[in-house]
Amino acid sequence: MPRFAANISLLFTEHPFLDRFAAARDAGFPAVEFLFPYEHPPEAVARALRASGLELALFNMPPGDWGAGERGLAALPGRFEAVARGVEAALPYAEATGVPRLHLMAGLAERSDPQARAAYDRSLRHAAGRLAERGLDLTIEPINRRSMPGYFLDDVDWAGERVASLRAEGHANLRLQFDLFHAQILHGDLTARLARLMPLIGHVQAASVPDRAEPGTGEVSDAFLFAELDRLGYAGFVGCEYNPRAGTEAGLAWLAPYRAAPAGEGA
Repeated sequence: MPRFAANISLLFTEHPFLDRFAAARDAGFPAVEFLFPYEHPPEAVARALRASGLELALFNMPPGDWGAGERGLAALPGRFEAVARGVEAALPYAEATGVPRLHLMAGLAERSDPQARAAYDRSLRHAAGRLAERGLDLTIEPINRRSMPGYFLDDVDWAGERVASLRAEGHANLRLQFDLFHAQILHGDLTARLARLMPLIGHVQAASVPDRAEPGTGEVSDAFLFAELDRLGYAGFVGCEYNPRAGTEAGLAWLAPYRAAPAGEGA
């Protein structure tokens, strides 16, 4: 049965960030993920996580100046030093929380630009190397340009090729982050892509298409895909990165068949 991680940057936003861990636990999630923890000290995030009894599946390394429109720096020529600083900024949070993987955002650039491609590969090699020293995985996530106009990494198959190529170089901790919402908008054919790319996949995320709302409310059978993940032997978490239609708690009926016992209950 799939295990779900609540993305508490989007879910339970009626609570302050550090209170969302407990809210996710009480709703039956066994894990959480989030976008960026950097407004809070690593120790405060780790304390909230420990108190909830949940696992932490994933978070993003710093994306640059989000408020100014930056959506990652890895593929931006001339920004390597900022990428490297971002990796170092994320490591204390990884150490404090015990998270097993971090995501590096590519940024807004044209994939046809050779300089952008070279900058991206340099960033990936560096980040994968630094994370490998700590026993951590690095993930990259293709994002559709309807949701994030101009995003560099907008092709699942190309992303898979880069992961395979860099893993062959020795960066075995580089993995593909497969978001069902983005992949459906980009290409469709989700079942075949999951099967083909599963050896490279390190994390999965879900939301309904086209509105990015609760699973089971859109054009794709999310329940079928969750069962397919089981059939393919995926053992990681499925990150629930969606925008609730009318409050998180009101929209959790989809979770009922998968609901975990609250932490500490049961044998």
